[in-house]
Amino acid sequence: MKIIRFIYQRTKLMRKLLISLTILTSGILLSAQAPFPEPGEIESFYNTRTLVVLEGDMFSTYNLFIKVAMKEFWNITEYEFISQDDFEARRNDPQFSFIVLTETRFDKDKSGSTYNFINLLLGKKVGRLEDMPEMCAVPLSVVESDQFEYSYKVGMVLRFMQSHVKNLSDDPSVKGKKYLKYYNQFVPELPSKNILVSEDDLEEDVLSEKTNPSIFPENLVISTDEEVQKAIETRAENTVVLHKVGPWNREGGICFKMLIGTDDGKMYFYGEHKVTEKNRSGLLAADIKRIGRFK
Repeated sequence: MKIIRFIYQRTKLMRKLLISLTILTSGILLSAQAPFPEPGEIESFYNTRTLVVLEGDMFSTYNLFIKVAMKEFWNITEYEFISQDDFEARRNDPQFSFIVLTETRFDKDKSGSTYNFINLLLGKKVGRLEDMPEMCAVPLSVVESDQFEYSYKVGMVLRFMQSHVKNLSDDPSVKGKKYLKYYNQFVPELPSKNILVSEDDLEEDVLSEKTNPSIFPENLVISTDEEVQKAIETRAENTVVLHKVGPWNREGGICFKMLIGTDDGKMYFYGEHKVTEKNRSGLLAADIKRIGRFK
């Protein structure tokens, strides 16, 4: 991930200009829930070639991030990069699986926000994209947000997706694994982990209590982007990183919160809440209290 680190550190002053010049859309919009794969389809995934669909925009930062992350973190199948036109031509073929960046809107989101999701789909002869079997879908960012903010987390998300596939393969009968809330059963393991969180992703009332161990646990570490990136790259042991996706200053939007292990790619916590004046976009005091009660 050295390329991403270089670009991230050297282009902070250019972000606003770059984003104003770039139309950050995937051109692929999901509006329905994709079907859960059948047990046989889950097992067939290991024999597929994973086609990573790139954005058509020549200025796409996502294309850069996913190319570097796939090389460093993807090892479950062979893969190649394709265009969106290639995706449309090949998505009906079951010998392929696909990593696709999609835009998703939610009826319950009153802020008008659109979210980028990374989807892992199986090729199948179906009429609509929404009907392709979906192994996993992970929130990545808010459309039109600063894409450099998630650049160093793409590899961690890819590792989780591979861990998720293994979970499905081990017990394909558990349909609940389709939803990320399934992973909240592992919250009791978090007190034994170092939890790395950006200061920007904590509520002000939480930060004000950071010297109070009864509210702010010792294993919750306020970290810089560079420290988080290093933990991901080195696969730091007994460490989880907060991956937060949510609109700033948009009341009614949805904030997604995930804690993912840097050493095992496992998800230990998943939550979401509506952004309000009181509950901003980030880890809430209620989330920390929920984690802390298992210590």
